Amino acid sequence: MKIPDTYAVVITAAGRGTRAGGDVAKQWRVLDGRSVVQRSIEAFAGFSRIIVTLPPEDMARGVEELSGPVVLVAGGPTRSASIRAALETLEGSGITHVLIHDGARPLVSGAVIQGVVAALEAGAEAAAPALPVTDALWRAEDGRVTGTASRDGLLRAQTPQGFRLDAILAAHRSFPEGGADDVELALRAGLSVLATPGDEDNLKLTWPPDFRRAERILGAPMDIRLGNGFDVHAFTEGDHVWLCGVKVPHDRGLLGHSDADVGMHALNDAIYGALAQGDIGRHFPPSDPQWKSAESHIFLRHAAEMIRSMGFVLSNADVTLICERPKIGPHAGAMQLRLSEILGVDPDRISVKATTSERLGFTGREEGIAAIATATLVRG
Repeated sequence: MKIPDTYAVVITAAGRGTRAGGDVAKQWRVLDGRSVVQRSIEAFAGFSRIIVTLPPEDMARGVEELSGPVVLVAGGPTRSASIRAALETLEGSGITHVLIHDGARPLVSGAVIQGVVAALEAGAEAAAPALPVTDALWRAEDGRVTGTASRDGLLRAQTPQGFRLDAILAAHRSFPEGGADDVELALRAGLSVLATPGDEDNLKLTWPPDFRRAERILGAPMDIRLGNGFDVHAFTEGDHVWLCGVKVPHDRGLLGHSDADVGMHALNDAIYGALAQGDIGRHFPPSDPQWKSAESHIFLRHAAEMIRSMGFVLSNADVTLICERPKIGPHAGAMQLRLSEILGVDPDRISVKATTSERLGFTGREEGIAAIATATLVRG
């Protein structure tokens, strides 16, 4: 159906979306070649008027990057304030109905949008897409299940949520404190809201894995990254060495600014390399006294968090320790388990093994230990 000229859409993109991770606000993250907010705009191509709320500091970027019949409005301190600012611009413009859509739902389908418009055209005061709740519901406290809740009559809300402009603007003016969404304000104002069919693919991008799911839906090619790391530490006085997070008895120790865990340091560099994020020295400079004698699991946990925040998963990691002594075999299983625990992956995705250099070179002369590591990261 053709969208009436008296219908407008407001796309909310004035938040920061910190839960999504990454160095860029989620509305500007790229999905298969186009930003999240641009994809949301394109989904409403049939509307003659599209208003996008952005953080005030992003307005210049919006002018430069967003295309289509778009009007930009600087957002307020809350979602409700941003929407009200957008709605106020429509008053007296000849617009009779408005659809309000989360900019973080870039995969909304034409069928979902048409369903909301059709309900409004048929006389509904308000309409919004929703999906039935199919999973069991639990109540929990401190991580423990304390009871269950009925899912009868429960729906999962989506957007766009459609309203008569005058009614939803009046609701926002009456309840400036806002609510969970615009339907909540409409219900407080006494409006009747019709539930229209939603779509499982109309997901809201909130957490890093949501971006991987969105890329799969779009059919974006899988992003596979490979990184290598190499590290060396010399022997010094001591009675043990730390290798891949395990304390191994030995008649000497390893010299280093931190705990000198040569295996873990090589793996850190492999992960940073796969992410194009430099090496361990960039993130934890040896010139910084706070890392003196630091335990290397701190560094590896940082790398693991960076994997997640950039939308990747660790497919596998392989660490090879190069030394004559100590013997690694008796400890390899414990090292595998420790690395898998730190990285948050199954042990069968981690390999730890050892080799000698056949008495050649500094490792052959037992002057130190070397390690080489490879990490494979996957997104999509």
